[in-house]
Amino acid sequence: MEQINNIQVVPCTSSQYLKPFRVHYSQNGTKKTWDFMRTHDSVSVLIFNTTSHCFILVKQFRPAVYMCEWEKSKPLRAEDKDDGEADEKPEGHPDPPPASAGVTYELCAGLVDKPDLSLEEIARQEILEECGYDVPVTKLRKITTYRSGVGVTGSKQTMFYAEVSDENCVGEGGGEPQEGELIEVVKVPLHESMNFAYDESIPKTMGVIFSFVWFHGNMSPKYKISTNV
Repeated sequence: MEQINNIQVVPCTSSQYLKPFRVHYSQNGTKKTWDFMRTHDSVSVLIFNTTSHCFILVKQFRPAVYMCEWEKSKPLRAEDKDDGEADEKPEGHPDPPPASAGVTYELCAGLVDKPDLSLEEIARQEILEECGYDVPVTKLRKITTYRSGVGVTGSKQTMFYAEVSDENCVGEGGGEPQEGELIEVVKVPLHESMNFAYDESIPKTMGVIFSFVWFHGNMSPKYKISTNV
């Protein structure tokens, strides 16, 4: 995960995940224009291990995060060449940051791209593939559905809660290597979770913060824990 090289920034002429559009409309008589992306909805899962009293997160390299960190030093530009390629290191651009700059902590999650499966079934598959736990769909509890990326994509993410035990662990997780996934399973002890959530030095998604707060507000009495940070 820490070895990132051969970086190239090129124009994105087509994608199976993102489709850019521009919409023209009038709002209260004012003409407006907005650029947006059409993409898949997604699911995410807050996983709590009742054996070890810890949350199960995933840690992975995110190219978009990495490139944002790189651009802080000097904006990158995809060279618009006929062959669709770009220089590995644009002239005058400083050395790239370490790979750790693009690594984030996240909830187990996945795209809703299987029309024959329910959201619960997709979530169950992601738990098994990414984290190695086999959880029946009947054990998944829906927390909420919300809009993510409202300024760019407007897609929906449905968040679930799943309790697992060591007995449910049937593999190491790590994602599907044939799909290019490289995922590290991370355990966050319950008693450290709120400090983890609010520690700005730990790169994480809003889903992690929200779900930890939700757990402390809804599940903490069951486990007789303090919600004090």
